[in-house]
Amino acid sequence: MKILGISGSLRTNSYNTKLLEISQDIFADDHQIDIFSLCEIPLYNADLDTDAKPVSVTALIDAIASCDVVLFATPEYNYSISGVLKNAIDWASRPAYESVLAGKPAGILSASRGPVGGARAQSQLRHVLAATLTPVLPQREYLLPFASEAFDESGNLLGENMTRRLERYICQLIEWAKDFQVI
Repeated sequence: MKILGISGSLRTNSYNTKLLEISQDIFADDHQIDIFSLCEIPLYNADLDTDAKPVSVTALIDAIASCDVVLFATPEYNYSISGVLKNAIDWASRPAYESVLAGKPAGILSASRGPVGGARAQSQLRHVLAATLTPVLPQREYLLPFASEAFDESGNLLGENMTRRLERYICQLIEWAKDFQVI
C-alpha cells in the first residue's frame, strides 16, 4: 500500500515528523510511506487557486491523488492543529466535494510535550477532515504524550511498547483503508 505522510510541523527535529520516519522504517519491506514536506506551500489565496496553481501545491495535490491513504502527523498548537497543516488541507480540499481528499482514507498520529499527546489537535483535525469528506480511521488514535522524553538521540522511540503501539495503529489503518481501494 502507498501511504503519504504529512507532518503538520516544520520544525527540523519535529516529534511528529519523527513518528512518520519511524513508520517508514517499520514498514519499509511491506509498504511505501512517502513523507511530503509542507515547507514550500504558500498561504492559501483564492486568487492563486486557478489551473496554474503554485508548483508546490500541485505537487501536494498529485501526491495525495497517487497514494492509497494519507497519514497525518499533527502537533498541538493552542488546542488545535498547526496553521501549516490547516493551510495545506485548504489547498488540497479544492474544489469542494470533488477534491483529492474527498473519499481518501486517512489516519492521524500526534505527539506533544504535554500529557494528552495532541488529543485536542486530533479532535480538531477530525472536524477539518470531515468538512473535506476525508474518512478517518474511526475510534483509533495514536497519541504520544511527553514526546520530549520519548525519543533517544538518534530519533528512535524509547521502549518497545511505544513502537508496537505505532506499528499496531498503522496496521489497523492499512487494513481499514483496504476497503476503500478500487478493484
